[in-house]
Parts: sequence; C-alpha cells; structure tokens
Amino acid sequence: MTQRPAVLIMQRHLAPLTGFLEGSHDVYRFWEGPPIEAAHDIRAIVVAGEFELDKALIESLPNLVHVACFTAGYDRIDVDWCRARGLVVTHAPGVNHEDVADHAIGLIIGSRRGLVSGDRMLRAGGWKPETRVLTPSLNGQKIGIVGLGGIGEAVARRAEVMRMAVSWWGPRDKPSPWPRAESLEALAKDSDILVVCCRVDETNVGLISKEVIEALGPQGLLVNVSRGQIVDEPALIAALKAGTLGAAALDVFTVEPADPADWADVPNTVLTPHTGGATNESVQGMLMLLMRNLAAVLGGEAPVTPVRD
Repeated sequence: MTQRPAVLIMQRHLAPLTGFLEGSHDVYRFWEGPPIEAAHDIRAIVVAGEFELDKALIESLPNLVHVACFTAGYDRIDVDWCRARGLVVTHAPGVNHEDVADHAIGLIIGSRRGLVSGDRMLRAGGWKPETRVLTPSLNGQKIGIVGLGGIGEAVARRAEVMRMAVSWWGPRDKPSPWPRAESLEALAKDSDILVVCCRVDETNVGLISKEVIEALGPQGLLVNVSRGQIVDEPALIAALKAGTLGAAALDVFTVEPADPADWADVPNTVLTPHTGGATNESVQGMLMLLMRNLAAVLGGEAPVTPVRD
C-alpha cells in the first residue's frame, strides 16, 4: 500500500476538491476510469449525497473504511448497508441551511413579485405602459413549511420577519413557536405558499402528491429546496399546465441535471439548478468538515460529524 492514504472522488462536479486533498492524500477520480491498479490502496471515497452509491465498486475496494459525504444531505447513501460492512459514513451538517433558506425566500420573491417574468418581458421588448403587471404583496401571505428542521426553521424565521403567517407540518410533532397543521393536505389547503424543506428517505418519495398540489390550489405557490424526489413531478407539471396550481419555484428536480425540454412549455415557474446551498462560505465549511473527517477516520480516531441515524 502507499504511504499516504488514498481517496477516490466519485462525482465529476467534486473535481475542485482534488487540489485540497492532494497535499495529504493520493487522489483518484472515478470519471477518469475505475482505479483498478489502486483498489487495495483506497481507504476513503468522497461522494455527494444526492448520488446513489456504487455498491459493486465499494465491494471491490478491500481496504475501504470511510464514505465521506461532502454534502449535508446523504439521502442516496445506504447507511445501514455501509455500516454492515464496517464503513464509517460522515457528512457536513449545519453548514448551509441558512443559505438554502435565503434561496427559498429568493424563489418566493422571484415568483410572487414577478422578478423573473419581468426580466424576460423587458428583455423581449414587452414593457409598455399598458403592460404593467400587479403582483400580490407578501404581507399576510400564509406560508406552510413541510419539515421544520434546520432549513425549515430558517425559512420560518425569515418569513415571519417578512410579515407572513407561518405554519408547518412534519410527521413528528416538536416544540415550535409556529402552529403545526393536523396533516400535510390540511397545511397545503390553508397555505398560499408551500415550501418543501424536509429531507428525503424511502418513506416520503412523492410526498407532495397530486392531492397535495390540488389542495394548494390555483393561486398557490409550491417551492422546493429539498430533493426533487419528494414531489410528484409529472403531477406538478400537469397541474401547472392545467392551471390547477398557480406557480412553482424549484431548486431541485427528480433527475439532475434536469432535462430543459421537460420544462420548456411549463408556465409560471422559476427554476434554479440546485444551487440553494452553493455559496462560497458554505462550500468552505463543507470542505473543512471533509478534511477533518478524513484525517480523523483514516487516522484511527472517531469521526467529527458521523451520520447518526
């Protein structure tokens, strides 16, 4: 084996991590080809949590001890499967939730106040005195938050300051300054804006169903900064085209990168390419935790931020 610990970066968009890791690790990049010659050297893989683990690859790495998730979310990592094989799984919690909440508020303002559609109209030469568009005030809007974790609470605080009425729903009750709805459908029915902030697991894929979308209604705005799999995307697109849902503002999609053809003729949308938590500061925080976790686990010590559930 090599003297320095070897790590394998799995996803191409994590390539910028190479320069930070090379000072203390031998670095391999999966998209350059399976590292067959280094299979016995690799002790950690670096992954993004929204991508499914390559279990066959993992089983071909006999000295692997660490699955280092660069992101806070680890929904596509089979944690139990990893633990059964003696692998330590770490992630980057509590780093970018405030930034994701900022992005959610930006999506709300961009949609409700027509910032994106106004920009398109002006650039297309459509701004005329008679085309002035009135938009609803956010004052008094009822905002429902699905999942009152770190992101959900951060969205709620911002919405409250912006004079919106906050309520929420999650499968488990918890102490909160905001009322919890009796059900998700009830929350949607009573909300002008529904913001999806919960993490995805095998129990809530498609949680935002056709029925929930219909309950939100033709004046409602659906915002998703969680994971695309939580929303029934075909039902969402159908509702937007039919006018049974007012608008959607999305940062995440069922398949990423999203196919632009799927959204080309879908009205009343604001779409961003999964950038909610991608700020300079949050990425630096995730990098710091990645480096600390790699040093600890590969040094035989307890991980700094292990996945605990």
